[in-house]
Parts: sequence; C-alpha cells; structure tokens
Amino acid sequence: MDYRVLLYYKYTTIEDPETFATEHLDFCKDLELKGRILVSTEGINGTVSGTVEATEKYMNALQSDERFKGITFKIDEADGHAFKKMHVRPRKEIVALDLEQDINPKELTGNYLSPKEFKEALFDDDTIVIDARNDYEYDLGHFRGAIRPNITRFRDLPDWIKENKDQFMDKKIVTYCTGGIRCEKFSGYLLREGFEDVSQLEGGIATYGKDPETKGEYWDGKMYVFDERISVDVNQVEKTVVGKEWFDGTPCERYINCSNPECNRQILVSEENEARYLGACCHECAEHENNRYVKKHGISDEEKAKRLENFKQLV
Repeated sequence: MDYRVLLYYKYTTIEDPETFATEHLDFCKDLELKGRILVSTEGINGTVSGTVEATEKYMNALQSDERFKGITFKIDEADGHAFKKMHVRPRKEIVALDLEQDINPKELTGNYLSPKEFKEALFDDDTIVIDARNDYEYDLGHFRGAIRPNITRFRDLPDWIKENKDQFMDKKIVTYCTGGIRCEKFSGYLLREGFEDVSQLEGGIATYGKDPETKGEYWDGKMYVFDERISVDVNQVEKTVVGKEWFDGTPCERYINCSNPECNRQILVSEENEARYLGACCHECAEHENNRYVKKHGISDEEKAKRLENFKQLV
C-alpha cells in the first residue's frame, strides 16, 4: 500500500500553540498530508494520512524536535487518504476533561501495562476494566468483559465515575482507549479521586491489536476511529460482530450520523433501514425540515410522509 495513517500524541510543553499551529499546518500541507491535529500548551494530539514517503518525513521531523523526543506513532497501512482536509488547531487541552483543576499526566497518571500484562488483567477477578471511550465507540467494539460508561463525550466521564464510585473503589482499575491519550488523564483523575490501584493499557487498543503476542485477542467487534475509515479490525485471532442495528437489533458495523443536523447522533444502521427511516434516529429527526437524507436524495413530501409511517411499526 502506498499510504499510511499515523496516530500519535505527546504531552510536552508548547509555549505558543497558536504560532506552532500556523507553522505546523504549512509544514503538513507541504508534505501533502491530510488529517486533524490539536495543539496546546500541554502538547500535541494528531491523526494524519499521507504517502509512505511523506509520513516518514513527518515522523522524522517530529522525532528530531526536542519537544517531541520519544514520541510514539501507531501506523496503519492504507489505500489512500483517511481525511479530506488538513487541520491544525490550537486548543486549551489536547484531550478535554474540562476539570476545574486539570490533570497533568507528566506528574500524575496510572501505571502502564504492556499488551501482554493487560491481557492477563482481563481475567483477574479483582480487576475492573473500564472503557474510557464514548458509548458509540464501545458499541462498535470493546474488550471482552469491559465496563461501558454511559457517556457521549470524554468530558462526561468524571461525572459518571462519581455516580458509580462505590462499586469500583475497592477494586483494581484498568482502563483503555484508542491510542492511550485519554487514559493518561483519566487514570490520573482516578488516582486523584482516591482510587489506589490504577493502570492503563500503554499505547491503547491500536497498539494491542498489532502486538505479536496478543494479536488483538479478546477484543470483540471493530475499533472506532475518527477519520474516513470509521472503523478498523483489531482481533487477528477471531472475528466477532458486537454492534447491533439501531432499529432491528441485527448484527451491524455500519455507522452513520443522524440526518437531522441538530442531532447528529451516531447510530449503527443497515443501508436498507437508513433508507426506510430517512437516515434518522427517531421520528422527530426524520420529519425535521432540514433532514439531510431527504435533501440529498430529493425525496418528495409524499414519499417522506410514506416513510415516516414506518416509525409506527417500531416497538
């Protein structure tokens, strides 16, 4: 394959994120990369795609910068770009927990577990494995036996922990996320909240899936990714589908955004049911005046009314 997708982050000090973002965007465009990069005073968090030659130059450039010394890149081979455009944006945080007192992973974070150690932790009766991702990411794929937090945004995770603190407090806690960046802050937050034994999967799911010892075993479904691919395989040992179709509950791994632009909820839907329900998650969204599916396919008012009747058949 001629292209690659790079997933990476580094907690480090960037004195002037705004200037860095402008200059870094120009550098990425010169290499004809596409992707999404966030920068702040606490570091960098990015996913980019490009040719093998371009991504090699990019990795070499970051690794030669003292600020990013030791940065780890998770690499996926690809047939083409995984993004349509290139964005580099300055932010308050490179991953947002929105805490009054932020967590600095360079000062406070959980123990790191190798993929092999994490695999062993999955079967420890005294260990609770918490998925640090959003509910729609979990629903597409997750580690067997992991707890699903009922959240749609990472910043809501602390409140969920407070609501469930009593059932976790006396247990060993192990957490994981896509590439590791969210767990760096989340595990630190758990320690600050009084949890004593907290660990995290080093390098995240992306690293676990490529590890020659674990081969992604005991991961069920697919891993959600924030680019044009939407999802990628992890388990090299056995293939399972855990995603369930939004309307009929059948096995499904096809994500779409609700066609109501004011909703945008991500749901797993078959092509047949996307058409049947106008690409919407509910009747209210389906009848919305700005329904994107209706506009894209030029559906008449008469046909729209006909398809809205399908919602009455749902239990």
